[in-house]
Amino acid sequence: MSNRVDYLSNEWINAVAEGIRQSSEIAAVARDNSVAVTQIITGTPRGDVTYHLESRDGKISFASGAAATSDIAFTQDWQTAVGVATGKINAQEAFISGKIRFKGDHERVIATQPLFLALDVVFTSVNANTNF
Repeated sequence: MSNRVDYLSNEWINAVAEGIRQSSEIAAVARDNSVAVTQIITGTPRGDVTYHLESRDGKISFASGAAATSDIAFTQDWQTAVGVATGKINAQEAFISGKIRFKGDHERVIATQPLFLALDVVFTSVNANTNF
C-alpha cells in the first residue's frame, strides 16, 4: 500500500479488506474458524463507525457496517480504538477495565484466536500507512 489512509475511513476498511483477500495464510486459517465480529467505534471524527469481519464456510470478508448475524460485537470509543491500534493501549487491559465492551459468545473468541492472530499481520501492515 503506497498511499496513507485515515484510520477507520472507507479507504482504511478497503485496505484491510484487500490485505485479507491477498493473504493465503488467512485463507487457510479461515477454513477452520467460523465467526462473525462487529466492531463499533463511537465518537470518531466521522461519527460512529461500524465494520465487520466474517469467516464462514472457508470464506472471509471485511467490510463497513455490522455483520448480518454477529457472534461477537465489540464497542469502544475513538480514543481507545486509536490507543489499541497504535499499541499505546493494551487491548486486554482495555477489555478488563471496561473501555472495550463485549457482547456475544466468549467461547467463540477463544476458539477463533488463530484467525485473529493471523489477521494481526494485515492490521499491522495497513496501520503502518495510516493517519491516526
